[in-house]
Amino acid sequence: MTTTGRRALLTAGVSAAAAAALSGCTSEAPGPRAPSAAEREAERVARAEAALRLRSVTTSRALLERYDATLAAHPALAPRLGALRSSVAAHAKALGEGGTTVRPATAGPNATAGKPGPAPTAAPVPADPRAALGELAAAERAAADAHTTTLLTAPPEYARLLASVAAAGAAHAYLLTEGAPA
Repeated sequence: MTTTGRRALLTAGVSAAAAAALSGCTSEAPGPRAPSAAEREAERVARAEAALRLRSVTTSRALLERYDATLAAHPALAPRLGALRSSVAAHAKALGEGGTTVRPATAGPNATAGKPGPAPTAAPVPADPRAALGELAAAERAAADAHTTTLLTAPPEYARLLASVAAAGAAHAYLLTEGAPA
């Protein structure tokens, strides 16, 4: 075969390949592809996890707001509550990582989607510092209980995080009531 013949053969081969590739292209766009069962299940799981994260973060945010209200009403408690409040803020941040958009905890009664959570932040802080600490401890226990309930349906890694946050909340409640004098 001559050089010209090889070029012609090569050109014909490339042209045939290009024609075959282009034959699949049409001017009409195909209709939307229906998601597979696996894709639908993955979407359902992702939505459920996002809702779970939102409930958890909302619970922690409400607790953080309760700390802020208590500190505003009783500034003398700042040395005792400062580290605990910082811990609650870190928990809220950690629980929300993963792309969850957090709505304010005071968004209304449906903010926690009917799940248990801490006492509403709109409740006034008692004038007595001991009573204020008692209510803050009760809010910590309620938040810990909500996190414990939520971890039952959480994915494994998030469940471990919720368990840690719930245990910290129980320790905070102890420190607020029996662990140290007011």
